[in-house]
Amino acid sequence: MKVRTRFAPSPTGYLHLGGARTALFCWLFARKHKGEFVLRVEDTDRERSTDESVQAILDGMQWLGLDYDEGPFFQTERYDRYNEVIDQLIESGHAYRCYCSKERLDEMREQAIAEKRKPRYDGTCRERTDAEAGVDPVIRFKTPLDGKVVIDDLVKGTIEIDNAELDDLVIRRSDGNPTYNLTVVVDDADMEISHVIRGDDHINNTPRQIHIFNAMGVATPAFAHLPMILGDDGKRMSKRHGAVSVMQYESDGILPHAMLNYLARLGWSHGDQEIFTMQELLGLFEIEDCQRSGSVFDKTKLLWVNQQHMATLSDDELGAALSDVMASKSIPTENGPAISKVAAVLKDRAQSFAEMADQAGIFYQDAVELDEKAAKKQLRPVALPVLESVHTKLGSTDQWQAESLKSVLEDIAQEMDIGFGKIGQPLRVAITGSGASPDIGDTLELIGKARSLARIASAIEVVKARADAG
Repeated sequence: MKVRTRFAPSPTGYLHLGGARTALFCWLFARKHKGEFVLRVEDTDRERSTDESVQAILDGMQWLGLDYDEGPFFQTERYDRYNEVIDQLIESGHAYRCYCSKERLDEMREQAIAEKRKPRYDGTCRERTDAEAGVDPVIRFKTPLDGKVVIDDLVKGTIEIDNAELDDLVIRRSDGNPTYNLTVVVDDADMEISHVIRGDDHINNTPRQIHIFNAMGVATPAFAHLPMILGDDGKRMSKRHGAVSVMQYESDGILPHAMLNYLARLGWSHGDQEIFTMQELLGLFEIEDCQRSGSVFDKTKLLWVNQQHMATLSDDELGAALSDVMASKSIPTENGPAISKVAAVLKDRAQSFAEMADQAGIFYQDAVELDEKAAKKQLRPVALPVLESVHTKLGSTDQWQAESLKSVLEDIAQEMDIGFGKIGQPLRVAITGSGASPDIGDTLELIGKARSLARIASAIEVVKARADAG
């Protein structure tokens, strides 16, 4: 059997983490077994589906590098095929027209709830052959009344559902629109999907879909239902947990292969290994190794994984990625050091390129804003002779390289008989605005002589003002 998987999102919003992980697992399974991966857009919800959401899905797939062999297919372009199958199911006795009014169905539901029974259609029209004038019927699928459906789920194990728990689901509404459970089966059958890998919120749909597969006389695909991604309260991940589009993570400076690594570990594992290349994931991934329970999304863990992947990049690769994020943040980089050099000194200090971009601004700005707390601690009157000496000595040096600059600072410390920290900390605040930065020599070199001296002079004025104020 040729392996064919599909990712079938609804274009009613952005591509979220759960959808991206499902796409990843479908992609990995297909590639692992030298099969094919299909993208299908399930856009039959015409009121909520938008072109913007379709584009968001396509952009997310492209950013993650999850290439598909066929598609994207759109369900709204296949209505003739769905109606053809529905007509065949009616002809074969597997479906029927239902003329029950909404009022009658509501009464039926309320009575079942009052009697503490599971609400389900009572089959009034199941054997009806006459038409009701002036009424556009829905089409219902005739679910077997007894027996059970057994699902050998590749993740969850054996699942059994009694047919008595199911009712005769609507497969076409009175307005002529086919419903999800019908369209997805027709698509999977026509596209010869061998494995349906999706979230476990679809488990209740699976027995209904298996019945439709059987009624159509086509082979049922294998099913693998993935556990949900949870928020830190153990509930399904949602916007209130900070769920955002996967494209937001691109803006936040997360590497796509780091995101894929993290998503893979949300519900799948290989021993204690945490960091994977894509080649390793392709070689090691087995759908049966997915866990059965939900996994909690942890932004801190994602950032750690991203930092591990950042560490594998060359300085040029880091610089290119940093440049893109700085451009998106409208931080100019024309007048300053080579961005690859900036990335090199910041790579151990940032967990994402967004964080790195925020830190990199000091190397391209003419002036910096002093952190109030750091300035209060370091730019005190006692630092005035230190900063004045640093300004004079650095101003007279022609060797503006990190090691030479550190040597000048060490000479000053020796001359003034003070520890290096008494120089380094006020100088760091003066040239960066904060009490934290890369190595002081590297920082001075990259900021440049003119900007460094100007910032030190500005800090001296701040210290003098504080001294005058008492």
